[in-house]
Formats: sequence, structure tokens, C-alpha cells
Amino acid sequence: MNKLSIILPIVFVALVTVISSIFVVDEREKALVLQFGQIKAVKESPGLAFKIPFIQEVVKYDDRILSLDTEAIEVTPSDDRRLVVDAFARYRIADVVRFRQAVGAGGIRLAEDRLASILNAQIREVLGADQVTSDTILSEDRRGLMNRIRDQARAAALSLGLDVVDVRLKQTNLPSQNLEATFARMRAEREREAADEIARGNEAAQRVRALADRTVVETLSEAEKEAQIVRGQADAQRNGIFAEAFGADQEFFAFYRSLQAYEQALKGSNSNMVMTPDSEFFDYLKSDRATVRPAP
Repeated sequence: MNKLSIILPIVFVALVTVISSIFVVDEREKALVLQFGQIKAVKESPGLAFKIPFIQEVVKYDDRILSLDTEAIEVTPSDDRRLVVDAFARYRIADVVRFRQAVGAGGIRLAEDRLASILNAQIREVLGADQVTSDTILSEDRRGLMNRIRDQARAAALSLGLDVVDVRLKQTNLPSQNLEATFARMRAEREREAADEIARGNEAAQRVRALADRTVVETLSEAEKEAQIVRGQADAQRNGIFAEAFGADQEFFAFYRSLQAYEQALKGSNSNMVMTPDSEFFDYLKSDRATVRPAP
């Protein structure tokens, strides 16, 4: 019984010692074995590994590609049009030893702060370079600019043990204080285009109206011309008939013309006429002239 009470604590301590000396490295991780803050071993292959219990400790880092979103910053291209730019980067820990030496116990949080500073500096440098305008940033050349930012950020991030895989600009906007002025300029441009279109439309409408008015005048003139010709022909025919009638019976013709004169003179309900009793105007209404002999 005394031997058992001695063996069990020894076995328990041995078991705890063995368990604390074993650690597992996942395939998505890299591990460092530290002894009093100094790197003693690097474990990059997945599987079981060993360390000295109670003296050494294990620090693990993610070996996958990580993402970092930068804060929006203002850049000034060569055309002096300020832009607000934010980006995101894809990176991984390429050299875990250098990474530990660079950031110490700060880990990923400190590394991302430093990487964000590197990215912002490279964004300002590339987008603010000569011959880079706001139109270039917003055009298809944007991809080339992002590749330049990635390459320069990768070179600067090697000191942190990081490999910058990709950099992308998420959005590129004007500062809020410039938006209203830009919108006002856009509205003025659209209003000018609308005024030009209205002016061109009015000009075209005026040409159409002028052409229509000329067509109306020409049509009326042509119709009046034809009407005058028809009237002239009718008057000539009427005069011919009158002349023929006058030649056939002058007395009957004088009688007919007198009746027309009576009709024209006595129009209306209150026509008044003043003349002498012996006037010849009403000769054909007198009893001795009322009988008209028929034409031969």
C-alpha cells in the first residue's frame, strides 16, 4: 500500500511531463519553440513535435493567406484633384522567424498595423506620382497601379517576414466637401447640353414651320391663279353670251339689264330712292313699256 501511494504520484508527474512535452502542429499553422523568449526550434511541417516541458513554450501562427482592410486616406494625383482611397491586401507569413523577431509578442495585431502603414505609404507614393491623374486612377490603368503598389509593398514587408500576395483598391471617391461642387458642375453640364438640344429642336421646328408656311403661300397663290383664270374665262363666256344676246335683240337685252339694276338698287327691307317722276330708270315698269315683244 505504501509502494502504491509512492508510484501513483510518480506516474502522474511523468504522465503530465510527457503530455506537456508534446504539441501538435496543424497543417494550417507554423510553430516556434521559445525558451526564455529565444527561438529554439521552428516547426513548419504538420504533425507531432516535442519541447522541454515547463521551460520551453510554443507559439503558433496562421500559415494561410490573411486579409487586411486599410482605412480610407486622401491622395492627390498630379492633376490636383483629391481622392479618398481605401484598399485591401492579401498576405501571409512567409518567414516565421523574421516575423517573430520583427513584432515580438505583438503578433498579428502589431504586424497588421505596420503593414497598413506600409500600404498607405505606397498608395500615396504610386497614386501621387507624376503622370498619374485622377482619370488614370479611374480608368483601366488602375490594375497596373495596383500591381505597382503590391510590388513595392511586398518589398517593404519582407522585413516583417510577410509576403504581400495582392493589393486591390476598393473604392475611389471624391472628398465629401468636393462632391457638391462636382454635382453642381455635372448639373450645369447637363443643363447646357439640354439647352443646346432645345435650341437645335427650336431651329428645326422653325425650319419646318417656314417650309410649311411657304408651301401654304405657294398653294394659295397657285389656287388663286387658277381661280382668276377660271373667273376670267367665265367672265369672257358671260360677256360673250351678253354680246350675243344684245346682238340678237337689243330691246330684250335692255329689259334684262334693267331688271338686274332694279334688283341691285332695291335690296334690303328699307331701301329708299329719290328721283324725278320722269326718270328713265323705271321706264320698263310703266304700262306703256311693260310689254316686251319676243325676240325673233
